[in-house]
Order: sequence, then C-alpha cells, then structure tokens
Amino acid sequence: MKLYFIQFIYINNRVYTKMKKNSSIKLKWLLLGSLITSTAMSFIWPLNTIYMHNTLHQSLTIAGLVLGITQIATMVGNWLGGVLFDRWSIYKTSLIGVIINSVVLGMLTFLNSWPIYALLITLSGFSNGILTTCIYSLATRVENQTASSIFNMLYFTSNFGLVFGTLAVGYLLNTGVSYIFFLAFITQVIFLIIVVKHFNVINIAQSKITKKPEKIPLKILFSIIGILFSLLLSWIVYTQWQSNLSAYMLSKGFSIKRYSFLWTLNAILIVVFQPILTLYNNWLEKHIVLRINIGLILFAVSFFILLFGNYYYIFAVAMIVLTLGEILLFPGVASLVNMRVPPTRSGFYQGQVQMFTAGGKALGPFIGAAIIDLTSYSILFCYLILIIIIAIFIFNISVYKS
Repeated sequence: MKLYFIQFIYINNRVYTKMKKNSSIKLKWLLLGSLITSTAMSFIWPLNTIYMHNTLHQSLTIAGLVLGITQIATMVGNWLGGVLFDRWSIYKTSLIGVIINSVVLGMLTFLNSWPIYALLITLSGFSNGILTTCIYSLATRVENQTASSIFNMLYFTSNFGLVFGTLAVGYLLNTGVSYIFFLAFITQVIFLIIVVKHFNVINIAQSKITKKPEKIPLKILFSIIGILFSLLLSWIVYTQWQSNLSAYMLSKGFSIKRYSFLWTLNAILIVVFQPILTLYNNWLEKHIVLRINIGLILFAVSFFILLFGNYYYIFAVAMIVLTLGEILLFPGVASLVNMRVPPTRSGFYQGQVQMFTAGGKALGPFIGAAIIDLTSYSILFCYLILIIIIAIFIFNISVYKS
C-alpha cells in the first residue's frame, strides 16, 4: 500500500504542471468532499473510547489522553494546512492531507492493536486537520456564491455526513472493527480521486507573483483573536452535550437510547433549518454580528433550561435551542473571519477557525468533568452560562472596537 501511494505521488508530480489549473472550484465537488470527509471521521470517532477501553483494555484515563493528543494533532494540521494553502499549493496541500489519511485508514484495517492504534488515529487527526482547513478555505474560491452561503452549506453537508456515518457504525460494529476502518479507507480513496480531478485551483498569492503574506492592521488582528477566543469558549460549552451530559441523563434514569435520540433530533433540525438559512444569506451576512450574538444567547438559554431538567421533554427543548444556536453561530464565525482578512490569507485564518474549534473540543470534556467532580451538574450549568456571557462580552468588544 505504501509503495502504491509513493508511486502515485511521483506520477502526480510529473503531470501536475501539465494539468489545467482553475481559478475556482465547483461547488458540487467541494460539498461532496466535505460530505465524504465528515462521513469517514464519523466512522471512527464514536468507536475510539469504547474500542480502546473495552477491546484494547486501556483505562479511560489513557483513552482520554489519546483523544486529547489527537485533538492537538488536529490543531497542528489545521495550522499547517492554512499556511501551506496560502503560501504553497492548494492542490498539493489537499493531496498530502488525503493521501496521509488514506494510508493511515488502510493500515488501521490490519493494524488496530495497542499501541499502534493510538499512533494511527493521531496521524488521522493530523491529516483531517489539513483536509478540513483546505475544504473551508476553498469555500472562498467558489464562483458566483458568497463565502457565507458556502459555509452554511458546508455545515449542512458535514453534519449530514456525521449522521450517515454514525448510523452506519451502529449496524456494522457487530461485523468487526476492521470492516469499519476499511469502509472509511474506501471513502478516502474516493475523495482522493475527487481531489486529483477537481482541486487543482490557482493559489491567489502565486497568481499575484508574491510569496509574502499581506499584512493585516493590528486593530483587525486583535478583533480576529477576540472572535476566535469567543469561538473557543463556545466549543468548550457545546462539547458538554457530547460528553458529560450523557452521564447526567443516565443519573436521571434516562437510557443511552434516549440520549442518542437527542442527537438524531439535532441532525434533523440541522438538515431542515440550514438550507432555509441559506435562502436568507444576504440578510444574515449584512447582520452577521447580530446572527452570532443570537447564536451565543441561545447556547446560554439551552443550559438555563437544563437547570430544570427532570423530565425528558426538557432535554429535548434544550437540544432544540442549542441546535438553532449552533447553526447561527459556527458558520457565522467562519464567515465573519473571512470578511475581515484579505483573500491571500483566507487559508491561514480558516485554519485558525478550525484550530480554535479543535481546542475547544479538547478542553471542554476535561473542564466540565473537573467542575462536576468538585461541585455538581447544576453548578456546571451555571458556570457554562457564565462562560457564554464572557464569550458574548469578548466578541462584541472585539467587533465594535475594530
């Protein structure tokens, strides 16, 4: 397998200069790439903790440590992908990410014992960081579409892929974990073909015959940092639903099946409402700050509702409010950052958006668990509301001061 990909890289380098370069990418290929990438990721992430703990007989602490290191690797991939996207080659950066991921997933099909499993999923996290950054950065290179509308569509396709992938894992898990890794490998091979044929997009910096990145005014730079820090805090809050809320619902007497249904509800709401938001994209782009503020407020309201969570319908209402908040907030932040940077720096700063997202995902479960151990779930919800209030304050100061 390694020899095959080495030969592929060699042949690809020879024909690269002969291939026709495009100034933009077609929307359908970008969305398909997002769908495939998120589907491949969702084949793996639901398995990680269970597989390491139950099959590989590692402690939950070790499993948590491996997942934390994987998130750090993803952040490094986000950063590197953004730099290479702007300063080197869009096509080659995307190709490196998908080739690494294909090789890793192919190896996991046969090599999924300890400790090689930990190493390989860390490498997969790194390559996914590169790929995610490339996909979101290419959203700024679609003709006849605003970047804001593309970010909305990407959020839709990535979540649709997560739903499809997690459902497939539920049916395939009994057949053996190797089959799941092989299926993820096949999806990446398909994505590799798409990248080779359709991701050969001209780098804006190269087209302007310059390798030096454009300077961003200090006031705008501090504004972007504040926006990204608000995003980090938002993800710390959001990940409580993905981690500690499952244990909270079990302590209230609800089954795992009922907890899982809330995420089905989340997916349905995203599939229904995200395309509707795209129809009103011009208005949302004009009122982007209001959009993000409403998203943050809905996050706080969601956890305020959980303070009264003795009945299942309370959790369902809280999830509905949270979902409406996330479809306003997360694509909105990517759009706002893109509006504040020059085209030659779009790759780097979309990489920063993905990097701060990964940082929030890494910190959230640990911070939530620490607060629960020291206090209680009710106190955790109060702290999370406070964190969102701080995020709102930082966000608005950052936007209006610039």
